[in-house]
Amino acid sequence: MKRILTILLIAVFISMPASIAASEEWHYANWYEIFVSSYRDSDGDGIGDLRGVIDSLDYIEDMGYTGIWLMPVMPSPSYHKYDVTDYKNIAPEYGTLEDMKALVNACHERNIRIIIDMPVNHTSTRHPWFLSAAEALQRRNTESPYIEYYNFTEKEGMNKVKVSGTGWYYEEQFAGGNMPDLNLENEKVLQEIEDIFRFWLTDIDADGFRFDAVTSYFTNNTQKNTALLKKLKDMAERIKPGSYIVAEAWTSLTDISAYYESGIDSFFLFPASQAEGYIARTIRARSPGSTYVKYLEQVYEAIPNGIIAPFIGNHDTGRAVGSLQARSSPERAKFAEALVNLMGGATFTYYGEEIGMVGSGEDPNKRLAMYWNDEDMTLQPPGVTSIEYAYPSVDEQIRDENSLLNYCKRLNHIKIAVPSIARGKTEILDSGSSHAVLKRVWEEETSVIVINLSAKNALEYELNTKHLSLYDVLSASGGESYCEVSENGASLSLAPYTFAVLVKK
Repeated sequence: MKRILTILLIAVFISMPASIAASEEWHYANWYEIFVSSYRDSDGDGIGDLRGVIDSLDYIEDMGYTGIWLMPVMPSPSYHKYDVTDYKNIAPEYGTLEDMKALVNACHERNIRIIIDMPVNHTSTRHPWFLSAAEALQRRNTESPYIEYYNFTEKEGMNKVKVSGTGWYYEEQFAGGNMPDLNLENEKVLQEIEDIFRFWLTDIDADGFRFDAVTSYFTNNTQKNTALLKKLKDMAERIKPGSYIVAEAWTSLTDISAYYESGIDSFFLFPASQAEGYIARTIRARSPGSTYVKYLEQVYEAIPNGIIAPFIGNHDTGRAVGSLQARSSPERAKFAEALVNLMGGATFTYYGEEIGMVGSGEDPNKRLAMYWNDEDMTLQPPGVTSIEYAYPSVDEQIRDENSLLNYCKRLNHIKIAVPSIARGKTEILDSGSSHAVLKRVWEEETSVIVINLSAKNALEYELNTKHLSLYDVLSASGGESYCEVSENGASLSLAPYTFAVLVKK
């Protein structure tokens, strides 16, 4: 039986489609977050650039990532580029607008979608709007329209920064970053934002945006933030119907659920991320099966209709291998990737997670150079205090069929080939202390996912769902598994940290 299973798995894997359908179904992509500066350098100056991303598209496509989120690419005085000085241009160290258009076109030729990080909560103090406003205040000219672009006041207070040479202060929620908050109640500012959206969605032909720090638009005011997000979503929809927006609301599941009332497609599922999130807690739990199902039920109840966006780590959090305590336990890193992807929705992977990069503490430590090999790496970001690569390079892992990289690749391709995993409505068929059985239905396809969440013990399971065929079995532990399918169901023996996907079409 094990031999027959192996032949079957090879046959179905070869037949996997290369990309997702070119429609709004693509919102459920396998999204890949890239910090351009640390990703790949094409011109030898040590700084990652847009041409480097183009040069990496063969890798990204082969890995099964069907969407790319670029962290900010606009001109900025900082290395992270969340303080923008020109919303309709490209940072010169990253390339040119022609390079950006070439990247978008190259992605679209491969049916890869691309979204742009859009920080509109604040600008740089070097943005022309702010410079004009500050100059007017220094001349005691309060008639400048740009003064109303920001939240100026003559009163000192928390999150207030003095404008040099004046008695005025500007509001800055991200203290010390020279990032003055925009007055997002000003209709002229909203018109500027709509013009910026039109540039990126029409002139550049990007497919949507990632909205930064949406809980800071109006601090501690979910209602006003939600109303503004609806306006921004409507703007994007008018300009490019079907564009995709995912937003950063770093808050509780209850608040994230409320934000979906804005009509924004997705909000990052922060409660699932990091060392105390759903995935890490499930891995550590004494009853991981029931723990995982409990969290799934909480998420589906809170967000019954929106596209969830689960992830383990991103550019602001400690990397997954560290939070999972998986430096010497690659099976943990692999299985965590399985659990986050099997939640459904639009899954986001931070560059380097697929090879087990690590980093925590200061932000630059979380944004280290992508480890292609020992020669092909960018410079490290400024301010780094710790450099560590716990797992081998991309080149080494490509050659190792049991690597984390190849596990993530196979996982991504399973999701491409069985779209109900990401898009289907979920029914919990069964669960126990160390197993879970999920059913997903999307259009004419039904998938059943049997998961052994035990780190040590095999799972023997009888599945009574009829007319299923086995699609794949993926083991993080490397143990032996088999599945015997009949018209009336299936008999499975799954190694520790293993899941099986069965499909009915």
